[in-house]
Amino acid sequence: MQKNILITGAAKRIGAACARLLHSEGCNVLLHYRASAAEALALCADLNALRPDSARSYAADLLNRAELTALADEARQAWGGIDVLVNNASAFYATPVLDTTEAQWDELLGSNVKAPFFLATLLAECLTERHGCIVNIIDIHAERGLKNYAAYSISKAGLAAMTKILAKEFGAAIRVNGVSPGAILWPDNELAESDKQEILQRVALGRAGDPVDIAKAVRFLIRDAEYMTGQILTVDGGRTLFC
Repeated sequence: MQKNILITGAAKRIGAACARLLHSEGCNVLLHYRASAAEALALCADLNALRPDSARSYAADLLNRAELTALADEARQAWGGIDVLVNNASAFYATPVLDTTEAQWDELLGSNVKAPFFLATLLAECLTERHGCIVNIIDIHAERGLKNYAAYSISKAGLAAMTKILAKEFGAAIRVNGVSPGAILWPDNELAESDKQEILQRVALGRAGDPVDIAKAVRFLIRDAEYMTGQILTVDGGRTLFC
């Protein structure tokens, strides 16, 4: 599989796992990051050591329209054009309904809905020309919502809806699908061991997943799912069976 792939939020966690797996399949990867420069540059160096000029890094604040546009320009020029957009970058933090500020709303909706939407539109012509596809990283909480994470859950529900709408709008020109992770990685902020165990008790497979599980689903949607569009794969170890 030789494709040129833009992954937003690619410096660490799920984004980095996607970058490593897709690169191992022979793809070139454009690694977008915002604040995690050290991680992004290290990952880029690791991948280029394996295959020269197969990875590039690019810093951009996706909530800044000028920087978003510049990222799209870079993607269009990298290795002659982009084949795949993976919308992975996401803000995530608690926002109880009555405590949510307008700034928090703008950041969460901006990173999880607005930026993926406009990045898709900016790259639509290039993706159409190259018979490309888009994969959105969503969340199982897009369906039922996570208590105390109102704005985040709403934003991911918007991304899920956008996946289906873009698939319908782009039709045969660009396939658009999504992946909804469950308990894959614990939040960066410390989570009590008792809270982790309570979550895992509601996972059919009885364990947390791994970022590679999501990367494999992304790979499937890019490489193998030629007759799929507007679909969202749930990769959660069966957690939603007990919601």
